[in-house]
Amino acid sequence: MTDIKLDATEASVTRASADMWLDWAARATVVAVFSAYAYANIAGLPGHFPLDSLHKGLGLAAAIANIMFVSLVASTALTRLAPVRKAKGIEPRASALLGTFLCIWLAALPRAELGPVLSALSIVLTIAGVSLSFVVLRWLGRSFSIMAEARRLVTAGPYQYVRHPLYLCEGIATLGALLRVISPWAILIVVAFAALQYRRMLNEERVLEEAFPEYRAYAAQTPRVVPRI
Repeated sequence: MTDIKLDATEASVTRASADMWLDWAARATVVAVFSAYAYANIAGLPGHFPLDSLHKGLGLAAAIANIMFVSLVASTALTRLAPVRKAKGIEPRASALLGTFLCIWLAALPRAELGPVLSALSIVLTIAGVSLSFVVLRWLGRSFSIMAEARRLVTAGPYQYVRHPLYLCEGIATLGALLRVISPWAILIVVAFAALQYRRMLNEERVLEEAFPEYRAYAAQTPRVVPRI
């Protein structure tokens, strides 16, 4: 009987150790990817000068907003809390990864020929979406996760209006990116992105409900994405 208990304890310690290493590997990957993206944006800053047009000024503002947001993602990944519950299975992980990185393909598409008004609108949407994402992520803080994982229940700040404010803000930025490369392929990518984000919401809600009994009452009175007008 004692041997069985010891074996169970050793197995539990081994699983905990494996989970810890996987968690740090995931953190390192997020830091590396988003730091590289921040560096690419920083390297492109000189191209916005001289600021001799409104378009260049907006482009610079968008680049700075991107740098601030992705830098915050990288730093938050290092300091986030350990998860208290994780989604099980392949689908939640696949949806999270694809939903995070799918829209990168928009950058590979040719720019659409937009007039000055639509061009400015696309950049303004990007600035607004990314800047608001930065604010939401600052509020979410150490509870942030790319995967469907529960760390700490956040219901204040932006989360008192909708359950997924970060996805809402990212959606605004994505609309701006879509306008710049509008085409059937771009629309297909964004539709797939929206479907993946919806799956991520469902997966995250399931995990949060399992981890925090009070989440059900919060979800019953708080809209998922669109605030009540």
